[in-house]
Amino acid sequence: MALTHNCKSTISMSSVFHQFPPTSSSPFTIKTHKNSRFFVPIPSIIHHHQTPIPTLSRRLFLPSVSGLWDALTGGNSAREAVIAIRRGMLLFRQGDVSGSLAEFDKAIELDPRQKAYLWQRGLSLYYLDRFEEGAEQFRLDVAQNPNDTEESIWCFLCEAQLYGVDEARRQYLEVGRDPRPVMREAYNMFKDGGDPEKLVAAFSSGQENEYFYASLYAGLYYESQNKPNAAKLNLLAACQSPYGQRSDDYMASLAKVHCLCRNWSSG
Repeated sequence: MALTHNCKSTISMSSVFHQFPPTSSSPFTIKTHKNSRFFVPIPSIIHHHQTPIPTLSRRLFLPSVSGLWDALTGGNSAREAVIAIRRGMLLFRQGDVSGSLAEFDKAIELDPRQKAYLWQRGLSLYYLDRFEEGAEQFRLDVAQNPNDTEESIWCFLCEAQLYGVDEARRQYLEVGRDPRPVMREAYNMFKDGGDPEKLVAAFSSGQENEYFYASLYAGLYYESQNKPNAAKLNLLAACQSPYGQRSDDYMASLAKVHCLCRNWSSG
């Protein structure tokens, strides 16, 4: 079942992208995992405009871990690949999904090692209705990092469009325990079935990022069930939430891109 998309560069820069602080020694924030195979000692530049919270998203600013050290210390192709990924992420934030995919593919041409870690590419593929390639991308990523809850869910979302919810659930990618309560509940909902409204209600009085993620994944769950009205309600709630409006989280930008691609607005 193809999904309608009409993504253009119409999202304002001020709402979805903040310049990196000039004093930062690196434009990257590491997407960390407890059992990650890689460690790169690069300073973080997370700068949410609110009190820091203990459960941060895994969808931060690092283009990809593979080859990053080469990109910083030498190797023109690896360095150019990281630059291409940064451009792709910026284009995605602006709503240019096709342009973002072109940059991610360019990064893979420059440094093939990047492909197994490019979760950003999988997200772009989803919004271009290229679900088979998107599922492949997320499965590659989970093979390298078997503790990534969100990539498991996004693989399900791609495969639900290809094969239906029941088949997507039969081949669901099981991963390790996510430290974020909201994502543990979302993971179980996609894996076993559940009530998205209960997910949102459970985190409606919690931290701002928890409410955002509950609304985001409730909307995405409804989309997998072919319930566009309920999906729209929850995705718009995610966009309009304080975290959705103020956070530099890549997934906050994704919520805006989702609504843009579906031609949804609050007006």
